[in-house]
Amino acid sequence: MFQTIDDIGSGKRVLVRLDLNSPVEDGIVKDNRRFARHARTVRELVAAGHRVVVMAHQGRPGRDTFVSLDQHADLLAEYVETPIAFVDDVHGEAALDAIRSLDAGEVLMLENVRMCDDELPEQPPAAHADSEFVRTLAPEFDCYVDDAYSVAHRSHASIVGFPCVLPAYAGRVMVAEYEANTSIANREFDGPVTMVLGGAKATDVIDVMSALDDEIDHYLLGGIVGELFLRAAGHDVGYDVGDGELYDHQWADNEGRIRELLADRGDRITLPTDLAYEDGDDRTEIPVDGVVKERPLLDVGSRTVERYGDVIEDSAAVFVKGALGVFEDERFADGTVGILETIATTDCFSVIGGGDTSRAIELYGLDEDYFSHVSIAGGAYVRALTGQPLPGVEVLVE
Repeated sequence: MFQTIDDIGSGKRVLVRLDLNSPVEDGIVKDNRRFARHARTVRELVAAGHRVVVMAHQGRPGRDTFVSLDQHADLLAEYVETPIAFVDDVHGEAALDAIRSLDAGEVLMLENVRMCDDELPEQPPAAHADSEFVRTLAPEFDCYVDDAYSVAHRSHASIVGFPCVLPAYAGRVMVAEYEANTSIANREFDGPVTMVLGGAKATDVIDVMSALDDEIDHYLLGGIVGELFLRAAGHDVGYDVGDGELYDHQWADNEGRIRELLADRGDRITLPTDLAYEDGDDRTEIPVDGVVKERPLLDVGSRTVERYGDVIEDSAAVFVKGALGVFEDERFADGTVGILETIATTDCFSVIGGGDTSRAIELYGLDEDYFSHVSIAGGAYVRALTGQPLPGVEVLVE
C-alpha cells in the first residue's frame, strides 16, 4: 500500500496536507468533524517532536466560501490542544521565515493553498513538482504527509506535486478512509452486502451501481435517484414540478442506464413503496401506486423504511451513499435517520459516506461509534466505489 506516519521517525520537518474545507456563514467558518479527525494526525506528529507545517484549502476563487485560513488555525488548535500559528502567505518570504523559525513540537498553518496560482490546475504530478510553489517549499522539509483523502481525487499541486520530490507518508485519516472505502473490493463478507443509495446527484449513484455488480446483493434506493428509478418502473414521479430543476435533466442524461440497470438487476434493486410530501405544516405519506406528482416529494415513507430495515438487519455489510430525503427538515428525516438507526443497531460492517449523510448523524445526535466508518469524503468516496483512480493515493503508493 503506502507508508504511514509510523514510518517517519522523529524530529523531522514535516509538511502535512489536510482537508479543512468547511461551511462559511456570514464570514464565520463553522466547525465540522474534519477538524477533530485531522487533529489526531497533527497531535501524533507533534508528540514525535516534528516541526509541523499545515497546508489546507477553503472554497474556490470567486465563491463566498473562499476565505483565509486564520479561523481554521484556531479551530484546529482546539482539537490538537497545541497552539497553531498562522501566516498570511503560502510560499513567499513571510511563509519561509515562519517555517524556518519553528521549533520542535510547534505547528504552523499556511494561508489557503488555493490562493496560490500553481495549486488548482489539474496537471500530472511531474508538472506540479516543477511548479514554483513546490520547488520553493519542498527544500524546507524532510518529508510530506498527506491526510486529505477527501481531495485525493484532485490532481492539484499540494496533493500530487510534493510526493514527487519528498519522502511521502499517509496520515491517520488517509489510512482509515482508504481502508474503509475500498473494502467492497478488498474484503470478503460472510453474508449479503447492501448499498443504500440516495442524494441529489443521480449520475454519481448510477455510476456506482454500474461499476459494482457481483459485489452487491441489495440496492435500496431513495432521494432523487429513487424517484428516477420509480419513473422508469412506470410510476408518476421522477420529474420536476413548479420551479424545480432536479429531475428532468438527470432523467434525460441517465434514462437508458436506469432502464438497463432495472432490466439486468431488478431482482436486487428495491424501490420505495411509499413517499412523503408537505401538506400544510404536516408530513403526509402516500403509496407510490397512488401518486400523481403535483408537489415535491421529500422523503421515503414509513413502510419503505421498515422494508429497507429488514434487508439491512440480514446484511453482513452496509454501505451508504446519499440521503433518502430532505433530512434537514425534521419532518422529512424519517427515511435517512431511520435507516441510519437500523444500521447502528445491526451487527454488520458499515460505511457511511458522503458529506450529507454523515451530517445527518451529527444533526440527529447519532453516535459515530455505532458505525464501522463515517467518511468525510464526497467525490473521493464515489470514485473509490466506482474503481476510478485517486491521484492523491496513487502518488503515495508510487
